Amino acid sequence: MPTARPPSVRLIHGDARHLDPIASGSVHLVVTSPPYPMIPQWDALFARLGATDYDAMHAVLADAWRECHRVLVPGGILAINIGDALRAGPHGFQLWPNHAETLVRAAAAGFVPLPYVLWKKPFNKPNAFLGSGFLPPNAYVTLDCEFILPFRKGRLRRLPPHDPARTESRFSRAERDRWFSQVWDDVRGAPQRSARGGRSGAFPPAIPERLVRMFSLVGDTVLDPFAGTGTTVWAAAALGRSAIGVEWDDATYRELTRSSRSGGPSPPEDARDARAPPRSPGGGSAGPRD
Repeated sequence: MPTARPPSVRLIHGDARHLDPIASGSVHLVVTSPPYPMIPQWDALFARLGATDYDAMHAVLADAWRECHRVLVPGGILAINIGDALRAGPHGFQLWPNHAETLVRAAAAGFVPLPYVLWKKPFNKPNAFLGSGFLPPNAYVTLDCEFILPFRKGRLRRLPPHDPARTESRFSRAERDRWFSQVWDDVRGAPQRSARGGRSGAFPPAIPERLVRMFSLVGDTVLDPFAGTGTTVWAAAALGRSAIGVEWDDATYRELTRSSRSGGPSPPEDARDARAPPRSPGGGSAGPRD
């Protein structure tokens, strides 16, 4: 529930792999949706970072997960929204399991994997399929789910007895039953459009709103290291959490700061923020994600 307590919002023009401006152990929750490896529209972005294959793309993201581990408090949560990819590979058309690789890489960074959520997005063409029509055996299952992968830093977060912030952050039985079910089919995705043209991933504000309430307390600090135009940042602030958004792309960062000056409303659900891999070590820009 929104609270009258004024939250702080901190915006950083920086690199998700190098969160030096953020102190170790100062963040309670990370909610983010990184660029998805093996999606052709983002090949050029990864290539500018020297990542031209599946393993290298995930190595780029793994650097960000290690930094998230550093800045989180003991018991803090990292929640990653990510989808798998379908694309031709050395053995023909195949699945690239981004969620599985992210589980492995985040665990290697020191995180404890927790039960994940399948976000079943309404599909534009519910009868769409890939393969050979009505003739077996060479058709493919349609990918219409994304994964929300929660991780914990170490053991359960320790809180003082009768913590008033914990009581203030309580959710209802109906919210608990719906949010802590493994399949979410009641959150609508957004049309694949970007305000700057092209396609963008569907990350409606309802996703970070739920995750912020599920895994943080009023007064906590929430970070998005791939902030885009600030969907997570504004959701956290509206819910009484302090928020930090890190964005590397020059144009997107300017849009983020303009939104902040106007009060930081969440963008409309039909225009998801553009998210991109972090800036290359030499400071060059790979361009906007979408």
